[in-house]
Amino acid sequence: MKRITAGRVGIVQGSRVLFSDFVNGGPMWTGEGARESRSTVSFSEPFLAPPAVTTTISLWDFDNGTNLRAEITPERVTETGFDLVFRTWADTRVARIRADWTAIGPVRDEDDWDLG
Repeated sequence: MKRITAGRVGIVQGSRVLFSDFVNGGPMWTGEGARESRSTVSFSEPFLAPPAVTTTISLWDFDNGTNLRAEITPERVTETGFDLVFRTWADTRVARIRADWTAIGPVRDEDDWDLG
């Protein structure tokens, strides 16, 4: 469990279109090639420690003739950002995905002293 002192909690949110493969016949739509999309997210300000990050799909456009299989997750979370990763597999065909994310973690307080 992460414990964060009240008043020193930072929350940052964002949204990102990961791909629109139906436009150009990309691998998520054709089902051939890499079935992973990875996008680096940088926070507007750094946290004091790696924050808790949640990811969700806010827009999905899948082919209705195949099974729906998908995973979206944050990876390599640091104080300054993370990788937003979407994966699918087998016969699933994905036209486009937009992902939303939220990071919550400890931040510097304006009253903190910097003795370094």
